[in-house]
Amino acid sequence: LFNGTDLAGWKANENPQTFSVNEGAIVASGPRSHLFYMGDVRGHSFRNFELKVDVMTRPGANGGIYILTGFQETGWPGKGFEIQVNNSYPRDPRRTGSIYQVKDVLTQEARDNEWFTEHIVVRGDTITVRVNDKVVAEWTQPPGWNGTAEFPERKLPPGTIALQGHDPGST
Repeated sequence: LFNGTDLAGWKANENPQTFSVNEGAIVASGPRSHLFYMGDVRGHSFRNFELKVDVMTRPGANGGIYILTGFQETGWPGKGFEIQVNNSYPRDPRRTGSIYQVKDVLTQEARDNEWFTEHIVVRGDTITVRVNDKVVAEWTQPPGWNGTAEFPERKLPPGTIALQGHDPGST
C-alpha cells in the first residue's frame, strides 16, 4: 500500500502537513490528522485481509491504524476500528495492539524508539492483532453489534486503512 518513496495513493484530512516520508517511512508528527489509503489495491476497500505495519514510536507518542474505515474530512474516524499504537502516552492506558474501546490491551507489548510489527488480521467477523508475533487482542463481532457508545459505526463492513497523527507531541 506504501511505495516507500512518497504518499501516492494516500489522502490526508484536516492537517496534511502532519504526514511526510523520511528514509522510506511514513512519519506522523503534527496536529491531528488521518492519512487514508485511497489507492488502487482492491479499490481501497478491504474486508478479509492481513495487514502488517512496521512501526516506531517516540516517547509519549499516541497513534493508531484504522481498519474498515472511510475517508472523512475532519475528526476521529467514526467508521471501522482503531488498532492502537501507544507504548507510553501518559493520558490513555490503552496500549499498542488494543482494538480501541472494544478489546483493550493494558500491558506494554512494544517499546518506544524500537521498530516493532503490528499484524492485523480480519477474517469473517474476527479481528486478531499481533505485536511482534504475539497475539495481544482477538475479538469476534457478536450478532446484533451496534458499535460502541462513542463510535456506533465500529462495525465490520468493508473499508479502507488509515494512519493516525494524534497530536503535536506524538511522532
